[in-house]
Amino acid sequence: MDEPRSLDSSIAGPALELPQTRLSRAVDPWLVRIGEWSSWLWLILVAIIVVNVILRYAFGEGRIEFEEIQWHIYAAGFLLGLGYALQADAHIRVDVLHERFPPGLKAWIELYGLLLLALPFILVMLVYSAPFVRASFELGEVSVSPGGLPYRWAIKAMLPLGFALLLLAALSRLSRVWTFLFLGSGGDNGSGSRNA
Repeated sequence: MDEPRSLDSSIAGPALELPQTRLSRAVDPWLVRIGEWSSWLWLILVAIIVVNVILRYAFGEGRIEFEEIQWHIYAAGFLLGLGYALQADAHIRVDVLHERFPPGLKAWIELYGLLLLALPFILVMLVYSAPFVRASFELGEVSVSPGGLPYRWAIKAMLPLGFALLLLAALSRLSRVWTFLFLGSGGDNGSGSRNA
């Protein structure tokens, strides 16, 4: 598989160069593929919005199904893109401060951010979203709007799926930061035998 891509440093600022680990080499290419695939959802979303606007203003006929599918696609695109954003280091941070820090301090901030903020939040979301989806499925929940979409559980299932992908990305990133801080910044770039 190809080396996972990350954002151009001219766009995102100087990135923390982290060594690859066995986990990151296994997980990151999948996160990139899912991120690339889910990016097509935004084009589909724009097309649906345009069709809905044309129907409403040119023909005087709005469709509830189109309005609901818009927020379904938006939610799916956002949730499926979370893991990619973390993997590609494209998530939001206070770059005004972060870009001025030396690599070691950036890595320590990353480590504590993952351990104390990201992972606990992800785990809470996974624990509470699974019963939320199960209840929706068991009830056969549908839209309350006349002509709305059925299978409300399907869009709710994007919550645990998106956060499961984010968990994989966080664990991959954590393995890379851990290797950088504690196993030497050279890490395992594919040629050595040391793996995190």
